[in-house]
Amino acid sequence: MGIQAVTVVGGGTMGNGIAHVCALSGREVRITDVSQDVLDAALATIAKNLDRQVNKEVISETGRDEALERIRPMTDLESAVAGAQLVIEAVPEKADIKYDLFRRLDEMASAEVILASNTSSISITAIGAETARPDRVIGMHFMNPVPVMTLIEVIRGLATSDATTAAVMDFSTDLGKTPVEVNDFPGFVSNRILGPMINEAVFALMEGVADLEVIDLVMKLGMNHPMGPLALADLIGLGWTPASTSWRSYIGSWETTAIGLARSFESTSQRVGWDARRAEASTPMGTDPACGRPSS
Repeated sequence: MGIQAVTVVGGGTMGNGIAHVCALSGREVRITDVSQDVLDAALATIAKNLDRQVNKEVISETGRDEALERIRPMTDLESAVAGAQLVIEAVPEKADIKYDLFRRLDEMASAEVILASNTSSISITAIGAETARPDRVIGMHFMNPVPVMTLIEVIRGLATSDATTAAVMDFSTDLGKTPVEVNDFPGFVSNRILGPMINEAVFALMEGVADLEVIDLVMKLGMNHPMGPLALADLIGLGWTPASTSWRSYIGSWETTAIGLARSFESTSQRVGWDARRAEASTPMGTDPACGRPSS
């Protein structure tokens, strides 16, 4: 039967999207958040997105109604976790918040429950080390928007077992997604590649290589990207860098933005205990390991 009972922790953009696809696949879903207002907004978003799928004839009205009936919002974490086979964390991307949550989940959930994190950058090994079950801790990095994007990065920590990985890969496939197994390195695959690409787009703008619209157009038409790197940065937000302001409102301070992006992965790896010297050892002397540009 596989995994049939799922708890999603966090009712924000990623959490409600994960709850959406799990319920639509026939799973019983509990979505939990400390705020009832957040849960109310999450259910409203799920209903709106399901309606959109009905209008596009992706699902039927019956399928929409049944999916909504499978979702139970709860503010009490322990009650939400009870009976779950898989818990998927989707709380803010801050290591301390995740570490604390996984310690609590480890105490609340039965020993056989798999604990997954939707983190896009924090070490799964470090998260697992906060629990007594590191073999059952794994990364499930969904892409935004979750109901639309098909990829899931399934990240193995150093202690993640083969059985846990296989169960999550099978579950992800049952959701209609395409799971890919990756190892626990800074940024995994997606953000390790995406970050430097956005970074270089900022440098190109800062140095006057081309206007913002031209840079995005080159990547869309020349590289067949559906969205340019600067437009994508506006979409996903820059809250994970010191320069957490949209590109268009930051004109005049591009250098600050670029430096913030260039350092973001290095600072993230230091926060979660990864060895930043690994990058330095593989980078020619006189270059910045974060972006490959000459250091000042």
